[in-house]
Parts: sequence; C-alpha cells; structure tokens
Amino acid sequence: MAYKSILIDQITACYNDKSWFIPLEEILKDLTSKEAAYKSDGKQSIWSIVNHLIFWNERWLERFETENIIMSNTINNDETFYLDPNCINEHEWKKTLTRLENIFSRWIEALETCEESKLTKVIPEYYGAPWWGVVSNLSIHNAYHIGQIMLLKKQMKDN
Repeated sequence: MAYKSILIDQITACYNDKSWFIPLEEILKDLTSKEAAYKSDGKQSIWSIVNHLIFWNERWLERFETENIIMSNTINNDETFYLDPNCINEHEWKKTLTRLENIFSRWIEALETCEESKLTKVIPEYYGAPWWGVVSNLSIHNAYHIGQIMLLKKQMKDN
C-alpha cells in the first residue's frame, strides 16, 4: 500500500469514516453552540479544541501545498484554542463546522492529487522528517484531540 492511500485513510478515519473510533464529524453533528462552548474542566471546550485542530491542519496544509516551511517561534499553542466569548451562537458554530469540514476535504484533495514522491520528500527545516511522517503525525494529533472531544461530550451529556 502506498503512503498516499494510508494517509488518506488516516485523515478520513479522523473526520468522517467510522472505523476504530467515532469520527469527528459524527461527534460534532448534534451539538449546539452552547454545548460546544461548554467548559467542564474550566480550561477547554469542544469548540476551542476544534479551533486548535483547524489551526494546525490549515497551517500544515498551507506548508504542504506551498512547500514553504517557515517555523515561526511566535506561535503560542495556547492561543490556537481561543474561542471569542462574544461569538458563541449557532451561526458562528456552523461556520466553524464548515471550516473544519473544508480543511479535512482540502487535505484529502491535496493527498489525492499529489505525486507519491512528494510524500517521501524530506523537510530539512522540520527535523529532516519526510512529508508522509508529518501528515501521519498530524493525523495522530487529530485522533488525540478527537478522543478529548468525545470524552468532553460524554461528560457533558452525562451531567
């Protein structure tokens, strides 16, 4: 099996292909904006984690498409979880869900249309890692946070 098909499988498993775990799209589909913004632990809400996933998936897709790997030290990871308390409404939640769907669709398209050789290309600016490794680790990152989101949803629904 080629890297391309494995990575596409990983991305789709995270977003909308039920396999080993419930995919993100299914977890989020019945949440209201109020539920998505709920903070049970006082730190992160489902919505803030979704914002974090959107940020990193968009950032790495841009790098993948442009091959411009500028590693900025100005990124504060905590800021990627930011949720504007003045924008918690159904319209903004739907926009967030659309943006999430868009980035996963764009990843699939980018992987489907790229040459297999691109995936084995080493990224000197990123620890000499090959693209297949970076995208695979991005999927692991997605899966980790999907587990958090599922747990937060379960805790919220059980209360």
